[in-house]
Amino acid sequence: MSYLFKSASPRLMSVALLAAASLALAACSDEKKAETAAPAAKTETAQSAPAATTPAQPAVSHETTASTTPVELPKSEGEVELAKLMAPGPLPEVSLGKDDAKVTIVEYMSMTCPHCARFHNSVFEEIKQKYVDSGKVKFILREFPLDNRAAAAIMLARCAPKEQYFPMVSALFKSQMTWATAEDGRAALLQMAKLAGFSEQSFEACLTNQKLLDEVNATREKASKDFGVDSTPTFFINGKRYAGEMSVAEMSALIDAAE
Repeated sequence: MSYLFKSASPRLMSVALLAAASLALAACSDEKKAETAAPAAKTETAQSAPAATTPAQPAVSHETTASTTPVELPKSEGEVELAKLMAPGPLPEVSLGKDDAKVTIVEYMSMTCPHCARFHNSVFEEIKQKYVDSGKVKFILREFPLDNRAAAAIMLARCAPKEQYFPMVSALFKSQMTWATAEDGRAALLQMAKLAGFSEQSFEACLTNQKLLDEVNATREKASKDFGVDSTPTFFINGKRYAGEMSVAEMSALIDAAE
């Protein structure tokens, strides 16, 4: 049995607590958005408690910058020196786009975060086509797991061949409600892993890789301690920090302003 799904290790959640938490995704935090009178929370905090209901869809439209409706730019919540943000971390960097792109976006995400899933399912592909594929943006994805199941899912993506990292993350986000809320989290993730080419043996080998788990946790701890990340998704656009999912129009406007 994998480390992430047993209670023997004092460092990990007990089976009973994990089963209870897995019945629903973590609750959404209104704290940051309440300060700016936004209509709905768009982040998931690291301290969130499990919720019993599926989070409602956020009141955010995914209009493009071609819309005639003016786009109000999200406000930066701080800034980190780009060289510090891009310094080597506990895990090898996984990115899309040209290294010399004018704009660098770093996203910290949790695989069980519904806001992260909505961003990747509804916004990311258009941003990728418009800015990453055109060479204007380098996009980096970093781990900030909010629970054991999120850690297990991103470990599986890390264990896949490097070129399959983003496709596996995408597949996991698209099927998030299937595996993230399943009563038997191990079985649900094993089924997803087999679709990605894992055997039961390679699945177990991945989730019992203590070094990888430590590196995933260290990535989260570094983000929290050094960069002020406390919720998901959190984006850094050329070093400026923005918490919460964005529409295509909002992210496009920020990228255009950063060029």
